[in-house]
Amino acid sequence: MPKKVHQDGFSVVGIEVRTSNAKEMTGEGAIPKQWQKFFQDGIQQKIPDKVDRTIYAVYSDYASDRNGEYSFLIGVKVNPNATAPAGMVLKKIPSGEYAVITSDQGPVGKVVPAAWQQIWSLEDKHQLGGTRAYHADFEVHDQRSIDPQSSQVDVCVGLK
Repeated sequence: MPKKVHQDGFSVVGIEVRTSNAKEMTGEGAIPKQWQKFFQDGIQQKIPDKVDRTIYAVYSDYASDRNGEYSFLIGVKVNPNATAPAGMVLKKIPSGEYAVITSDQGPVGKVVPAAWQQIWSLEDKHQLGGTRAYHADFEVHDQRSIDPQSSQVDVCVGLK
């Protein structure tokens, strides 16, 4: 079962793309390409006003629910008065209740999608601890994710 936590609002600056779960499941998804761009282009180093080195993957601007399009942003938490450099986006994560699901440990490309599959299963069974808000969800890629072959990630799902 996920744990339910209250999360204060915060801001993330990074690179963003629009996608959908259907597109991601074709093997031609935008998310792996965004991760590649984030690391290859040294995006993290180009973001001013960072709070720490934790990387956030933010899902927001949902068209409907998990079946619709959404925005996917990879970035870092920044000071509240930060602005986004050219070519990047600033997202405000709303304060509120979140269900936190911790992934298994293993290759990031396997454990993160498996965590999302678990979330959808819990959502279908009404076992998330509340109804999904579809405002903003995020993954926390902290020190447990330094080795991409042995990563563990927290997925925080916004609740109503």
